[in-house]
Amino acid sequence: MASATGTQGAPARPESVLSRFAPECVYLLGGGRAILMQLAMPGVGHGVARHSNFAANPLGRLNGTLTYIYALSNGTDAQRARVREIVHAAHAPVKAPAAKDGSHPAYSARDPKLQLWVAATLYDSAMQIQHAVFPPLDDDTAEALYREYAQLGTELGMPAHLWPATRADFAEYWNETLGQLGVDQPVHAVAHELLAARSAPWWIRAAMPLVRLMTIGLLPEPVRTMYGFEFEPRHQRRMELVLRCARASMRILPRVFRHFPMHYYLSRLDR
Repeated sequence: MASATGTQGAPARPESVLSRFAPECVYLLGGGRAILMQLAMPGVGHGVARHSNFAANPLGRLNGTLTYIYALSNGTDAQRARVREIVHAAHAPVKAPAAKDGSHPAYSARDPKLQLWVAATLYDSAMQIQHAVFPPLDDDTAEALYREYAQLGTELGMPAHLWPATRADFAEYWNETLGQLGVDQPVHAVAHELLAARSAPWWIRAAMPLVRLMTIGLLPEPVRTMYGFEFEPRHQRRMELVLRCARASMRILPRVFRHFPMHYYLSRLDR
C-alpha cells in the first residue's frame, strides 16, 4: 500500500489507514456508483442539477470528488488547505428554499445531513470494491479505515458526531437512508447525461461502456430501478469478469500504475 507522500515525494503526514488504501486506482470502479447514490438524495440531486453543467462538463463532479479524496488522504498540508478552499467556495452558492410549486426541495451544500450522505456514499462505494477485489480486512483495520472515512464529511463542515460510531451503526443508518431516496425527472436527466458523457474527450467516451456497466451494476437494485436502468444476467456476468480482471491486476501491476490517478490529481491541484 501507499505511504503518505505529496506530489514531490515529501512526507505529507504520518501514515494513516486511509492513506494506504485510497491511492489504489481500482476504487475508481465505484466512483460512478457513489455519485448516483449522492444524486438520489433529493437535496443533493437538485443542488447538482440546478448548479452544475453536466452537459458541458459531465466529469466535473467526479474530478472534484477524486481531487478532494486524494488531497485529504495523501496530500500535503498545503494541498489539503487548497482543496478545502475550492470546495467551500464551490458550495457557497448551492442553496435554495423549497420551490412553491413543489418542483424541488430546500437544499444547501452546507447542510450537515447532506454532507453526511455524500461521505457515506464514498465509504460504502469504496467498500463495495474492497469486498469484491481484495482479501477481507481484519476487524481492527476495517474499523480504523471506517473511522478515518469520517474526515471526508468533517472537512466539508459535518460535525464529527454525525458520523455513525461503528460499522454496525453505519449499516443501520445506510439502510434507513435508502428509504429517503428518490429520483425525479431533473435528477434522472443529470444521471443519464453523466453516463452519456457526450461532451467528454474521446478517450473518456471510449471508456464509458465500462463505466456504465460498473455504475449501474453496483447500484442497489431499488436505486437502479429509480433511475430506470436495466441490468440483465449478461450484464452481471460482464461485471463479474471485470472484477476478476481487477483482482488479477491488483496482484501484478506495479504501484506506480496503481497509484497514477492519485499523483495525477494531486499534480493537477498544484497547477
